[in-house]
Amino acid sequence: MRARKLLESREFRYLLLIVLLSFGISAAVLSLLGMSNFIPQFFTLAMADSVNPCTFAVYTLFLIALSAKGVDKKRLYIVGLSFVGAVYVSYYTLGLGLTFIAGRIPLEWAGYFAIAFGVYTIATGIAERSRTGDKKALRKKMFSADTTVIGALVLGIGVSTTLLPCSAGPYVVYAAIIARSSMALVFLLLALYNVIFVLPLLVILFAMGGLRDSKEFSRAMVRHSAELSVVAGVLLVAIGLWVLGLI
Repeated sequence: MRARKLLESREFRYLLLIVLLSFGISAAVLSLLGMSNFIPQFFTLAMADSVNPCTFAVYTLFLIALSAKGVDKKRLYIVGLSFVGAVYVSYYTLGLGLTFIAGRIPLEWAGYFAIAFGVYTIATGIAERSRTGDKKALRKKMFSADTTVIGALVLGIGVSTTLLPCSAGPYVVYAAIIARSSMALVFLLLALYNVIFVLPLLVILFAMGGLRDSKEFSRAMVRHSAELSVVAGVLLVAIGLWVLGLI
């Protein structure tokens, strides 16, 4: 019943439009740049990075904290989108730094790193081992966070930097691949990548905003974090094999 209400809601229609435009525009731009052959790898890396339980856990806790403080739907969206915007800008900036570093290492090393990080991600997912650090401290921080736009921006920046070790695998490999391009192209490719990266955060925001009982949705996100880790790990291993020319 809840799923049906969500599918019929205005939020779902907006979200569907955003997702279709994001994937469509990214594919169209890559095709216009003569990079059609790179489209599968681009989406694989971006989605492997985006289905990141570490960021999901923090963001979901933050939205739950907002709901618990009695924030209305309009403010939930404003503050939630501010958080997503801060994550986008911060992650984009980190990507620029990664391309500078990754461009100095052999691409083959990036392939080995992708496989190693993918195996690590799969192992932690199967073992249901958290990579977000102290959950109690994290929960306390989310519920004490300021429910203003500025508070969301500060928190989003902090999340992007502190959780990078948890999600660095796909981004490092992507940075190593695009680092050989012109600077203008690097800027554009990072912008497209991060649009896909933040899409799941928008899904979480619209889903929680469109459901009266968001607690059940948040529990579902936590329950499936192990599966998401395994999926991200498998995608990353596949990319590593592709970089090494094995598939």
